[in-house]
Amino acid sequence: MLAEEFHHPLHLQLYILPLSRIANLQRHFNPSNPTSKGEGLIKISLEVSAALTLGKPVVALESTIISHGMPYPQNVGTAKEVEAIVRENGAVPATIAILDGVPCVGLSVEELERLAKMGRKARKTARKDIAYVVATRGNGATTVSATMIFASMVGIPIFVTGGIGGVHRYGESTMDVSSDLTELGRTPIAVISAGVKSILDIPRTLEYLETQGVCIVAYKTDEFPAFFTETSGCKAPCRVDSHEDCARLIDSNMNLGINSGILVAIPIPKEYSASGNLIESAIQKALKEAREQNITGSAETPFLLGRVNELTGGSSLASNIALVKNNARVGAQIAVSLSRLKENS
Repeated sequence: MLAEEFHHPLHLQLYILPLSRIANLQRHFNPSNPTSKGEGLIKISLEVSAALTLGKPVVALESTIISHGMPYPQNVGTAKEVEAIVRENGAVPATIAILDGVPCVGLSVEELERLAKMGRKARKTARKDIAYVVATRGNGATTVSATMIFASMVGIPIFVTGGIGGVHRYGESTMDVSSDLTELGRTPIAVISAGVKSILDIPRTLEYLETQGVCIVAYKTDEFPAFFTETSGCKAPCRVDSHEDCARLIDSNMNLGINSGILVAIPIPKEYSASGNLIESAIQKALKEAREQNITGSAETPFLLGRVNELTGGSSLASNIALVKNNARVGAQIAVSLSRLKENS
């Protein structure tokens, strides 16, 4: 391979790479010869592949926020801005989606544009949907759970999102619990978020995560944030005060082979924190409308977020975009610290 393909600029660095890295590079350039489950079915962009091979920091990003989170062209603009923030802070962004039945880790500008225009025509894809979307050669926008799975498959340890799913309000009677929570209990990925979406039952969600064995840490605060607001009334089980501390936590989790995830909750920036009373009032009205219209399951969260945005005159969407960008900045800094930690170990 070295003699035949030395023309590729990446190979100029091969002479200093350990054999394991060379094997990784060969595997990424020849996906038809997979060495682990699922690997040969995944398309990895050249930029992401090179970064993973060379041990550079990579941050996974979901795609449901693009297809279901906001309208076109605001969605693609936000996606590009979030990727740019990751790059500005020293990491490589890897937006994840399924296009024409192929799981893709790292999307081109054209693929981002296509997914954004597709909007809700793309299937909202959680763990349970992955095999179906692939088998039917469909298009899937990955939720937290599906994004975690693909990130773990290719060796990306850090994933940035807005907020995770959780136990829905009235979940004690509906049993509506997001698969994000069980995925965090079984997949060793660090999920960087603004906490749990405030349309959900936050105390019950934290209890469920504890049962799943998930390490929950708040970033520079003692209180667990509530997505649109900095506080939820729930004390965070653990606290970290820097991206270096967070990197050490992630590294310890990986080295110990605990095989469950970490939820890092970052408060929304103060200047974008919406009024708690205004948001809560809008949530209660949206929940009532959802029950009256019998909107449940995977359709409920997009409906609630959209309705809350309408009831708050667009301020909740502006806050949502701001917190995602903030999470991307901190997530990239954590990824850089983790990469340095591994280089020095």
